[in-house]
Amino acid sequence: MRRIIIAIDGYVATGKSTTARGVAARLNYLHIDSGAMYRALAWHLLEKGIRTAEEAAIQEVLQDFAIHLEREGQEMVVHVGDRRLEEELRRPDVASFASVISALPAVREKLVSEQRRLGRGGGIVMDGRDIGTVVFPEAELKVFMVAELEARARRRYEELRQRGYAVTLEAVKAEIAERDRRDETRPISPLRRAPDAQILDTTHLSIPEQIEQVLVWAHVRIYAPQPS
Repeated sequence: MRRIIIAIDGYVATGKSTTARGVAARLNYLHIDSGAMYRALAWHLLEKGIRTAEEAAIQEVLQDFAIHLEREGQEMVVHVGDRRLEEELRRPDVASFASVISALPAVREKLVSEQRRLGRGGGIVMDGRDIGTVVFPEAELKVFMVAELEARARRRYEELRQRGYAVTLEAVKAEIAERDRRDETRPISPLRRAPDAQILDTTHLSIPEQIEQVLVWAHVRIYAPQPS
């Protein structure tokens, strides 16, 4: 069976990572959450007391930044140095700072290089903001996920509340809108739909429905006749 690259991009809180994880499990592919790599660097910078996107300070940290991704089943577990990161990557302050530093050329250059290395050979589902446009423009299947802001804010609000964070729906909605603005307007690798990407509007879809739709598109590519 042909093993392809599936690139899933789109807006925050559209269900990208959960859908990508489900698709990977069904195809026995490796799931790579590119956003977790940026959040790992954001966590590392915050641990060092760096809370502004001063490129000089971040460049210095990048020189010694040791990120290690370890496969466990269909997942990639993120380590920074000898620290395994799990709940740390889900903190709101880490996610917000990751959105800021991801616009820096030095940060993107380092992490995009690592993402390409991991995806070499196919058999992967990678989700993020620029997977189909920058990291793997040659991906056989590209999906761009969207949803109404109100629906995305509600999802993220419920998720944070279940994890014990004291947040308000309005604050979450404002944060998502600001992240959208940063992602769309950053000079390096802005959030854009690749011209050949399938659009998946998840406003009224459940996660299982999202997974099934991506699988339909994936099977078309996997079983398509190849040039002789």
